[in-house]
Amino acid sequence: MLTLKQDNSELVVLSVLAAGASYGYAISKDIAARSDGHFKLSASGMYPLLTRLEKNGLVTTDWEEVKAAGADPESTGRRRKWYTLSAKGQKQLSRRIEMHRQMQSILDGFVLPAVDTQNESGLTS
Repeated sequence: MLTLKQDNSELVVLSVLAAGASYGYAISKDIAARSDGHFKLSASGMYPLLTRLEKNGLVTTDWEEVKAAGADPESTGRRRKWYTLSAKGQKQLSRRIEMHRQMQSILDGFVLPAVDTQNESGLTS
């Protein structure tokens, strides 16, 4: 399993929210599923990040009351906070995607020649 760095965590979370509103636990499950379990964002990393995104206006929030199946209709449920990508968040996501693509292109300038060299000398496994 790989640990997401804070800078990459923002890109990943904004990308997940680009698909639609979600809540913290579902976001973390989506990240794990979409990365085939390679990336996990724990609650101690997820919620401070979501708070920062909200504070910076990159996401908006809404609350929902959730009740367990078969719960007494008169009882109060627990509250779930939903996160939605804002217009400002969409712009930030677009910038982050472009920066990611530029970095990938630069890194490919190093990696691809190294792979070619390995292939030519028979060093690949």
